[in-house]
Amino acid sequence: MSKKRLLLHSCCGPCSTACIERLVDDFDITVFYYNPCINDQEEYEKRKDNQIKFINEYNEKLSHEKGKILFVEGKYDPENFISLTGGYEEEPEGGARCGICFRQRLNEAGRYASENGFDCFTTTLTVSPHKNYDLISAIGQEVAENYNCEYMAFNFKKKDGFKRSTELSKEYGLYRQDYCGCEYSKRV
Repeated sequence: MSKKRLLLHSCCGPCSTACIERLVDDFDITVFYYNPCINDQEEYEKRKDNQIKFINEYNEKLSHEKGKILFVEGKYDPENFISLTGGYEEEPEGGARCGICFRQRLNEAGRYASENGFDCFTTTLTVSPHKNYDLISAIGQEVAENYNCEYMAFNFKKKDGFKRSTELSKEYGLYRQDYCGCEYSKRV
C-alpha cells in the first residue's frame, strides 16, 4: 500500500524534528522550508542549513522501506511579509500579525502542494506551545478548500511534541533560535 505524499511546511529544523518522526511511517514527506518573516538573511540561511542538516542525518537512519525525506525551499520573500503585516508592527506575539503570517505560510504551502501533485499538506507550526493550534488549523482548512488539496490538522504539541523536538534538536546538534523569526518577535 502506497503512502500519501505529504508536503510538510517547516519554519526551521528543530520544529520539524518531532513532526517528521511522527509522520514518517504513514506519509512520503517533502519538507517545504518557507519562512518569509525572517528579514535577516544570515538568520534565514542558518535555519535553512539546520533544516537540511537534520533531514540529511535523519535520512541516514531511515530504513529503505520508509523512504527518504525530501527538501524543497519556498521563495524567500521578506518584503512581502513586511507589506502584509504593515500596520500590525505593535501587535503582541500571538496577535493579529501572527494570523497574517500563518496565512501567508499556509497559503504558499497549499498552493505548492496543489501545483505539485501532493495529496495533502500540513505545518510544523503547531509543535510550538506559543502558536494557536485552532487558528492555524482553521486557516489550513480554508487554504485547502481554495487549492483543492487536503490539509492534515495535526496538533504536534500533543504527546510532548515540543519536548521531543528539543530532545531531537540536542541529539542532532541543531541551532535553536529564541524567537519566531520576524523582527517584531525579537523585541519580546
